[in-house]
Amino acid sequence: MELMSQDVLALPTVSEVLDLPVLRRGKPRVIAGASGLDRRVRWVHVAEIAEIGALLSGGELVLTTGIALSDEPAELVRYVDELAAAGACGLVVELVRRWRDRVPDALVDAAHRHDLPLVTLSEETRFVSVTEAVVARIRDAQLAELRATHAIHETFTALTTSGAEPASVLREASRILQRPVVLETMAHQVLAYDAAGQDPVAVLSDWSERSRSVVQSGRTAYDADREWLTTVVGARGDDWGRLVVLGPEPAHRHVVVAERAASALAVNRLVTRDRESLERQTHRTLITELLAGSVETADLAARAAGVGVPLDGPLVGIAVRPHTTTTPAPALETQQALRDLAEATALAARKAKLPVLVGVVDDLTVRAVVALPGADVDAALHRLAADIRRSAALPLVVAVGTAVGSISGARRTLTEAAQVAEAALHVDDGTREFHRLDDVRLRGLLHLLRGDERLTAFAERELGPILDNARLLEALRALCRHGGNKSVAASSAHVSRTAYYGQLARVEQLLGVSLDSPESLMSLHVALLAWDMHRP
Repeated sequence: MELMSQDVLALPTVSEVLDLPVLRRGKPRVIAGASGLDRRVRWVHVAEIAEIGALLSGGELVLTTGIALSDEPAELVRYVDELAAAGACGLVVELVRRWRDRVPDALVDAAHRHDLPLVTLSEETRFVSVTEAVVARIRDAQLAELRATHAIHETFTALTTSGAEPASVLREASRILQRPVVLETMAHQVLAYDAAGQDPVAVLSDWSERSRSVVQSGRTAYDADREWLTTVVGARGDDWGRLVVLGPEPAHRHVVVAERAASALAVNRLVTRDRESLERQTHRTLITELLAGSVETADLAARAAGVGVPLDGPLVGIAVRPHTTTTPAPALETQQALRDLAEATALAARKAKLPVLVGVVDDLTVRAVVALPGADVDAALHRLAADIRRSAALPLVVAVGTAVGSISGARRTLTEAAQVAEAALHVDDGTREFHRLDDVRLRGLLHLLRGDERLTAFAERELGPILDNARLLEALRALCRHGGNKSVAASSAHVSRTAYYGQLARVEQLLGVSLDSPESLMSLHVALLAWDMHRP
């Protein structure tokens, strides 16, 4: 793992210098060290002395006619050894004054040994013109780099001040870099990414294992073997993530983009500390896409695996919501209360060692997808539901969908869990750790049919004359709730028997039915349940 240089990557390579017109006229020929042609040229040094090493500081392309060099092979080897030790990036020899056709073999062999580019010029060349051309090239490259860096700073300053979400920051970084960008936790789980048009499955495949093999050294580093540019994300001593840019050796501006993006993400984390955690945002996005069914399952599976949740079945959808019929709603229906509930659900899953996606996808319910590979599903769900209730410390309804074998069925189990949770609000007696579709019985069936216009039409037909009379509707609801026992229903409604019986008589008159008929009462009960679901 090497730290990136902050200035070298704007410099031209030896190969690019040799392609300059002033050198092409000299008919350059690379006779040794061709593998070093990608070295960066920091300066051009014209030297007609043999003891050159002490005058160099690294990155120089040395130009010489060779007139000061010895004919002794040992001296020529020492000359090249000193160039290599000083960090010279290449040696250019003009074959006009000292040697006419070729340089000595000792010079060639020494250059080969150090992979030091050795170039001959068969035509007379003005070295001062070469120096001027290279210096102009370096100056132009650095000026372009400065302008690009300034534009990058402006872009990410605007993102930071506008409070851009992580997805927006990564999208902009990926657009500039034209490379995949991934934000991960310190535990090597993917929080967000932009694949830059590449296959997300390939980008995120075996992410945790690949990431663990790239050991961070310093705040920003580049692993040449794996082609990962990494920079730590965090502020005020609280490092919580790592930004990864995938691709070959990055230019200086790439490092600037990565570091500025990391800064924008760190500031966003500080500003939104009291809002939904980044992990919950990531999970919420995945669950929303699972419910929408708009993304390829292979893509979703790879992204879920990136956050440590292998969705390879069996999978169970879970819905958790505050019991709003028994607890004052205003305090519970806030987004903060649901975020706390989502965190409690995630904590319970971690304690149970169950991979889980948890997020708040609406204003009422926390949704989760739990992977239960090789587990006793019922036992695992009972433990999880019990821990959720203990962690939340408030009345809850926990509902689960039917287990499915793969990610393709995740939408069905999530939807079913939400329907069961809503139905269970009216039947939960506090004795069950969680509810399934079987447990909510008629209410569950009606919830499954709630979008059917025929069910709504049935409710309106049965209850039409009293739908605008809340008092009579509540009187009928109390009677149905207590199985037709009028005295118990009157007591539960806190109404005198005489008044309550009068209300029931009015219901019978308007609806044209007898409430003493079990069939009529059952039909009205079903109509009430359907109407309550249609118009909560």
